[in-house]
Amino acid sequence: MNLVSTVIGYPYIGENREWKRCVESFWKSAKSEEQFIAEMKTIRLNNLKRQQSLGLEYLTVGDFTFYDRMLDQATMFGLVPNRYKWTGEEVNLTTYYAMARGAKDVIACEMTKWFNTNYHYIVPEFEGQSLQLTKNYLLDYFTEAKEELGLITKPTIIGPFTFVKLAKGYDSKSKALFILKLLPLYARVFQQLVEAGAEWIQVEEPALVLSLTADDVKLVQEIYKQLAAEVPAAQIMLQTYFEGLSAYEELSQLPVSGIGLDFIHGAEENMASLRKHGFPSDKVLGIGIINGRDIWRANLAEKATSTKAVLALSGVKEAWIQSSCSLQHVPVTSKAETRLDTTLTNALSFADEKIVELTQLTAYVRDEAWTGNKSVSQSMKATQSLAQHGARKNVRVKELVLQIKPEHFSRPMTFKERQPLQKEALHLPDYPTTTIGSFPQSDQVKRTRTAWRKKEISEAEYEAFLKSETARWIQIQEEIGLDVLVHGEFERTDMVEYFGEKLEGFAFTEKGWVVSYGSRCVKPPIIYGDIEWTAPMTVKEVEEAQQLTSKYVKGMLTGPVTILNWSFVRDDISREQVANQLALALREEIQALETAGIAIIQVDEPALREGLPLRKENWAEYLAWGVNAFKLATSSVKNETQIHTHMCYCEFNDFIEPIRSLDADVISIETSRSHGELIQSLKQNSYELGIGLGVYDIHSPRVPSVEEIDAILKDSLEVISKDQFWVNPDCGLKTRREEETVASLKNMVSATRKLRIGTLTF
Repeated sequence: MNLVSTVIGYPYIGENREWKRCVESFWKSAKSEEQFIAEMKTIRLNNLKRQQSLGLEYLTVGDFTFYDRMLDQATMFGLVPNRYKWTGEEVNLTTYYAMARGAKDVIACEMTKWFNTNYHYIVPEFEGQSLQLTKNYLLDYFTEAKEELGLITKPTIIGPFTFVKLAKGYDSKSKALFILKLLPLYARVFQQLVEAGAEWIQVEEPALVLSLTADDVKLVQEIYKQLAAEVPAAQIMLQTYFEGLSAYEELSQLPVSGIGLDFIHGAEENMASLRKHGFPSDKVLGIGIINGRDIWRANLAEKATSTKAVLALSGVKEAWIQSSCSLQHVPVTSKAETRLDTTLTNALSFADEKIVELTQLTAYVRDEAWTGNKSVSQSMKATQSLAQHGARKNVRVKELVLQIKPEHFSRPMTFKERQPLQKEALHLPDYPTTTIGSFPQSDQVKRTRTAWRKKEISEAEYEAFLKSETARWIQIQEEIGLDVLVHGEFERTDMVEYFGEKLEGFAFTEKGWVVSYGSRCVKPPIIYGDIEWTAPMTVKEVEEAQQLTSKYVKGMLTGPVTILNWSFVRDDISREQVANQLALALREEIQALETAGIAIIQVDEPALREGLPLRKENWAEYLAWGVNAFKLATSSVKNETQIHTHMCYCEFNDFIEPIRSLDADVISIETSRSHGELIQSLKQNSYELGIGLGVYDIHSPRVPSVEEIDAILKDSLEVISKDQFWVNPDCGLKTRREEETVASLKNMVSATRKLRIGTLTF
């Protein structure tokens, strides 16, 4: 049997985030375009060399990007919206980054979550434009690896069905036109790669794990029938991931040379499909057996047994032993993590370590011999030791969980009953203005925090700096004229990491970075034990800020489901159980804030939607415990206390019931890049609680004009009543510069004042 080890994709950011630094330096004009291109090439080649040195047998190109792979393909196919005034040549970096981030006179393309991950992609926009192959960057990457390193790699591309599924701008009538324009371009890309010597082309089709209609299946069949006819010499490995392959009986017969299946998140369904339908004897099977989305070391003995079971069931003669999805969702390597508990360290496996696991597993299944010295026994010992860790035996936490009662999941009064009490207690103006929570983390903020962490300055010096920065921003907010203020979160590195550092059951890495969007990298905490609240986490900072102003300062917390979804989570108990532990901890913090006199408390749940199962028919169970976790955290407050929440990139029309079920007094939603769509959704689905639609895009450096915000407010008033309406930016302002932030908020307040005095033009 012919077996090879491979991965679907590899992290492109570099062990020390070299990619991020290079990109941001170019944006600041600290590097020329020539320097930037050269450095990106070096990073790209070093990533390949690194994988090769780890023993990976078949390497991938095309998993690298200058910002986002969906954006890469959109520009490769000339899918550039008219507002960028592109004239048809190769898309330059100015236009490319304008689409990603916006520019002075043009808004960015919409950005949303990649399936149920925390990675954000740029949404392609089809406007009926004449598409063309502007530049086959995959050919460049393939040739580069061949000429520079002597490697024959597999280029990877997001498949046409997924690309169209995730794009916007077409309806049922124009969809066929869109696909008809795209397919010849895919065929040209494939043909050029074949002519250059590519033996395999990896085509990623994660949309094939979604719920598919009969028409979807026919469309997929027609797409691949046409590609096979156009480029018969192309050996396509059709990769699916994140779930089991839908319509397996039909789609397993597509005219492709191989199919990759996820035997982690889609294990049960894919195994059932193999038992029922078998696997085509003329195809290579990609066995996604090492988890590409968690950081836990694999039990190699169990993985070997599972792999052999898949091989026996499928009866294939050739297989790829691979990651379940791209490794971009995990950090690069755990070798720098020297400060963690030894038991935990031994149980970690990041991208590099997963590659080693793949090579060891492949060698064993192929040759019946383990290549690593005691690799199997060590992996078993590591997983067993973690299972027995004392952090997983917290008696107090287990008792609190057992004491949860049904009444802990609801507030004493309904929103309709609470709303007049809150109005009387808070005395806020019509259309209250606020922000989502964070303010710019300047270089000075970052340097001071780093100096404190390195013990280069004292605790007292650090606290004095934080108080000074908070006081400065309280004054700025008052001068701008905001109605409900925030303390700015200058003490927080990350909205999840900060809370994890103050709760029991969490651990933190030194270099465990992953990309969230663009150059924005996050370092997810590790939930490895029982979660316990031991002392107030936010009360001191908010209390101090409240003493500086007569206006309300919001308490700012991250919600239980977001902490869960934005962490690497223990896998020995259910996610529901972990969410309840988090909710109980936050419940204690909320009670502490309320006791301190904080009247408005925001509990953000931007990741509630992203944790949804990919198929809608499987949503109910997740939403039941996810919503309950939020309510368990927030339901103990007085009726007069106002609970806010925030969500990112929420497709409101199919998510309104879960949002309503949260029973938050006010929700702010990130909508500026898709505002019109949300307005249409609200016309069809009324929402009765308080709501703030983001009036400008905080992911772009551009400052919105008063007139732009006027237009958004005008549209919003069509679907939101005055009693419900809050005005706020899209999201937190942590990543923006101070001058951009102040100018944008001034315009937001000016537009709101026009609305209050009735001068907004309709």
